[in-house]
Amino acid sequence: MPKSHFQLPESSVTDYQRDGAIVLRGVLDAEQVALLSQGIEHNLSHLSPLAQVASKGDDPGKFVEDFCTWQSNPAYESIMRESALPTVAKALMQSDSVRIYHDHLLVKEPGTRQPTPWHQDQPYYNVSGRQNVSFWIPVDPVSVESTLRFVAGSHAGTWYMPRTFRDHQAKWFPDGTLAELPAIDAEPEHYPQLAWALQPGDAVAFHMLTLHASGGVSPGQRRRVFSVRYLGDDTRHAMRPWRTSPPFAGLSDRLADGAVMDDALFPIVA
Repeated sequence: MPKSHFQLPESSVTDYQRDGAIVLRGVLDAEQVALLSQGIEHNLSHLSPLAQVASKGDDPGKFVEDFCTWQSNPAYESIMRESALPTVAKALMQSDSVRIYHDHLLVKEPGTRQPTPWHQDQPYYNVSGRQNVSFWIPVDPVSVESTLRFVAGSHAGTWYMPRTFRDHQAKWFPDGTLAELPAIDAEPEHYPQLAWALQPGDAVAFHMLTLHASGGVSPGQRRRVFSVRYLGDDTRHAMRPWRTSPPFAGLSDRLADGAVMDDALFPIVA
């Protein structure tokens, strides 16, 4: 794949560091979007053991997720290594190096009612550190009603209790050990939100501690999204006594707690 000609807008790094989320218009070109679409369809027809349906049985649509398949999906690997994403990640993280962390497929089929509730990503993970970025990249048009919403500045440091999306159980940190989510939608004056309608090739970039959520999709809308996470210089392995999401089987046998994420699962790409 030829290198992208995407140029990061000058204000992007400052905006990312301040708000914890920015929109990037046209970060992938039409050829890359087509390739990514092929990769998503391949993933949907070859779901991994980590795949799950995150919507309820009575939902008229279906919300399908899968994780950590990039090494067996050439389209994903090409986008993650050879598009503009690693270079953009390096700038946004203000890091000298960029490591792949993992990929995440999120597909809401037409009519899916299941919302994605407010949450941060990093409490579900096995990493510590501040230098990180996630890209959320749709290959279908996404309306404001169905896009990701972010609480501006919520990546500043507070970790909120991670809970299961459907039944709100604390499967990770024990109850009471982290702050509970505030009433974000009930107090918009205290929790300003960012949200953007997106076209194929656009992306949002956000910090793993930025609070975010999204709605369902209309009966006429399909929302296929590929998300890729990158790690920067200060990221370290945070061993957990529970199964992280996603899990990395055997990693704790290879990396000590607090070690640099120097493992074949997490190659340096920039």
